[in-house]
Amino acid sequence: MNQRDLRQFRRLLDEKLAELLAEADRTVDGMTDSKENFPDPTDRASLESNRNFTLRIRDRERKLIVKINEALARIDDGSYGKCEECGETIGLERLKARPVTTLCIDCKSLQEAEERKLRGVH
Repeated sequence: MNQRDLRQFRRLLDEKLAELLAEADRTVDGMTDSKENFPDPTDRASLESNRNFTLRIRDRERKLIVKINEALARIDDGSYGKCEECGETIGLERLKARPVTTLCIDCKSLQEAEERKLRGVH
């Protein structure tokens, strides 16, 4: 992978990281600033349901933040774009679609097939 591509992926990852962190800050601010007082149990339940949903989304985003930081570290150490399973180069189109990926399309397909087999057994 050339330096121009690496710079492009770094910029993409940095932008996504900043977006996720800003969204997390807004969520925290929204939950700490709110002084809701709902005498109606249904309204309270709706608020709690919405909060739980938001927190599940933020948890998924937290995991993505970890993957973004790992991808940035791989850019720094020169291993970005190499499949951690077979060592082959991960295609640019795959990296554009999923810049945090660590597997080439062939290895990911094999992994998913194995997971499907395991789920089918149980």
